[in-house]
Amino acid sequence: MLNPQHKARLERRIVGSTNRWRLPQEPFFGDLLALPQMCQALGIDIEETLKNPERLRIPKIQKIFTENLKDKASQNGEADVTLECLGFKWELHQPQLLQSETLTKLYLAALGRGGSSPHRALLPGKVQERSRVKRMIISLKINDPAVTRVAFATALKNLYLKDEEMNVEEVLGVLASAHVLQFSHLFKRCVVTMMNGLRPSTIKNFYLAGLRYKEEQLTTACEKWLEMNLVPLMATQIHLRHIPQELLQKVLRSPRLFTFSEFHLLKTLLMWAYLQLNSKIQAIPIHETMLTFFNRRKHPEGLLFFSVPLLSFPKKCCFLDRDIGQSWLPLFLCLRLHSITSGRDLEELRHINFFPESWLIRVTANHYHAVESGGDMAHLKDLTTQAVRFGLLFDQENTTHSKMISIYGFFFEIKGIKHDTTSYSFYMQRIRHTDLDSPSTICEHSAVSLKSERLVKYEIRAQTLVEGRWQEFSTNQITQKFGFVQPCCKSHALKIQTVGIPIYASFAFIFPLS
Repeated sequence: MLNPQHKARLERRIVGSTNRWRLPQEPFFGDLLALPQMCQALGIDIEETLKNPERLRIPKIQKIFTENLKDKASQNGEADVTLECLGFKWELHQPQLLQSETLTKLYLAALGRGGSSPHRALLPGKVQERSRVKRMIISLKINDPAVTRVAFATALKNLYLKDEEMNVEEVLGVLASAHVLQFSHLFKRCVVTMMNGLRPSTIKNFYLAGLRYKEEQLTTACEKWLEMNLVPLMATQIHLRHIPQELLQKVLRSPRLFTFSEFHLLKTLLMWAYLQLNSKIQAIPIHETMLTFFNRRKHPEGLLFFSVPLLSFPKKCCFLDRDIGQSWLPLFLCLRLHSITSGRDLEELRHINFFPESWLIRVTANHYHAVESGGDMAHLKDLTTQAVRFGLLFDQENTTHSKMISIYGFFFEIKGIKHDTTSYSFYMQRIRHTDLDSPSTICEHSAVSLKSERLVKYEIRAQTLVEGRWQEFSTNQITQKFGFVQPCCKSHALKIQTVGIPIYASFAFIFPLS
């Protein structure tokens, strides 16, 4: 029995019938019989190695090789190594090759097998001159379909040319190549290029690449970009269909999600569902086409409605109660249907036969109780996850931008003002229904509250992208009584300084018990 307090003895690591050493993850591992073979293959003096075992680490070897080859590289420009990969032979030079950890390991393994040697010793210490020998050949097998010959050639080109321009169209293949080569500098450049190249046509593939290579910085950038652009940009693009459900659900749950209103967000999510079910559609349909699609309560048996045969279903069965709708239920549970208060919008919800009747009854009942209690939203407690939300997209052309909203008989104006090239302010204020531009039109299907004061808990946020980084501004949560006259009719103003454009301004509020 071994005493557990004693350290386990170091074991010899033997590879093949002649070589005792291999490339270790740790430096000098204590096998004095194997160490001379390793030093001889690498051209390292054994006495120097015993003094500093750390130099046997791969990153150390790469650094020492590179530094020495600046002065000792061959002057005739001939390649030192031939890389066989993807059916091609690529001629490489040692100083450039050593930037890749994968190629460095292959190179050192070839040295260890004694198949060839460099033109001269490459590591410092007591070294011996070596005679000129034939070019070394190394092989690399790649099974990643994302690594094309063109992308791999671009990656190898970056071993020689620093900061070579890279377009967004080829970056996925170059990223995959950099990952295979373990070429960290190029990999980081690819990630930055992808983060700066996010748009409707690239968001899906860039997000999946971030997941595949566990690049959290990239996946976070994709999520943040979609939080801002899901409603104002993706809702009108056919690329909306490619958004993965997992990513979409993350974005819908985010408190930073920007939307013009909850109904805009609902229409975007309905369009995503429509595009999933109609894979051959190549253009975003008009809103009425989508409504008609979901309002079909009974379908002829065998009709290729969802690209697969669909049987008839009961007239009272809504879409989310069917099997295909159940898989998307978590997405639609993220919606704040209680924020949809317009009578016309609520009628549309009932008309499309999409949501369970129990959901619509609960929304209607909450609206009824709120109106009866003077606007109090007794069913809402948490501003972050339950607030009624509206948004303004402030772009280059705007000097002022505003929107009128009404809820439970109270009327507010949300507004943004540009004071100069970098200075903006955003606020909300209560107004009388008689002060509206078209009071009869706006109030035709709305209640009107005559209460002189309304307690409001709110938060105003602004977000914008500046040089690849998102800037966020907020008033934090404020509780205030809004009247009809200054100064109590106006909220706290969110004042910001930024060069970013556009600015995504969000207004979230609830009416607490008063």
